[in-house]
Amino acid sequence: MQGTISCTRHYNMIPAAESPRPLPLKTEKTGENVRTLVEENALIVIGRRGCCMCHVIKSLLLGLGVNPAVLEIDDQEKEEEVMSELERIGVEGGRERVKLPAVYIGGRLFGGLDRVMATHISEKREQQK
Repeated sequence: MQGTISCTRHYNMIPAAESPRPLPLKTEKTGENVRTLVEENALIVIGRRGCCMCHVIKSLLLGLGVNPAVLEIDDQEKEEEVMSELERIGVEGGRERVKLPAVYIGGRLFGGLDRVMATHISEKREQQK
């Protein structure tokens, strides 16, 4: 018969409603404000307020020692304007479809949750070799 082994782990988790470094989104000229935020922050996570995928990205980055700037959108009207501007930012040769949450590194679109997770997993594999 097999026995059980007790294992306890403690994780420092940030509640989903809080952002590590929340950024304000001014109501006038939202597009210009978004462009400025993306260009002025080395790494920024942009997502909907309360989005579980955005929370996963923030937690993963914090676990890696990165304290990302975070822009959380909570207004549908602002979201459309922000998305329109994000599609123009950091993309060579025009527009690219952006899905939230989006991660921008050095003013350029890196990707969403799938790209962040894939990069993290491939880096772990490289370290194990």
